[in-house]
Amino acid sequence: MSKPQRFVVKGSSGAGKSTFATELARRRGIAHIELDALHHGLNWTAPSADEFRTRVLEALAAEPGGWVVDGNYDSKLGETVTTLADCIIWLDPPFGLKLRRVLQRTLHRIRDDIELWNGNRENWRGAFLSRDSIFVWLIRAHIRHRRDWPARFAGDPRLIRLRSAEDARAWLESDV
Repeated sequence: MSKPQRFVVKGSSGAGKSTFATELARRRGIAHIELDALHHGLNWTAPSADEFRTRVLEALAAEPGGWVVDGNYDSKLGETVTTLADCIIWLDPPFGLKLRRVLQRTLHRIRDDIELWNGNRENWRGAFLSRDSIFVWLIRAHIRHRRDWPARFAGDPRLIRLRSAEDARAWLESDV
């Protein structure tokens, strides 16, 4: 049996999705598709669910040799990506690690005025004082994923749940 060539890497903010997905795609020689880049338009505008699903399906179809998708967007995509994936990787490190990563990443992005997707940048107000704060999002997503995903993926042989940075590194080393 050949190795999987279509992956989805899921997890909350700070779980390490982009770093892991980038490395997996590099090792496999396949495309890395970042859902945030397809979702966040200029000035943080968001597409409708139908428009987003179309963008994602077009990106996947453009990579017939395989892909690693990083991101969730379950409320807009449903099972669109997971149905097509050969392997679902859930990065689920402890909450404290994710919180530290998000704090460090956010401070770096603000301090160094890092452009994210389509000209967007994080700022102090949005990151720390907004009801859409990445920290609020992290807490909600962490709770929701831990509550819902075990039942959602129960018995799915494609699921690999990695609960630490060490587990993620070991899996990459053993699989590729």
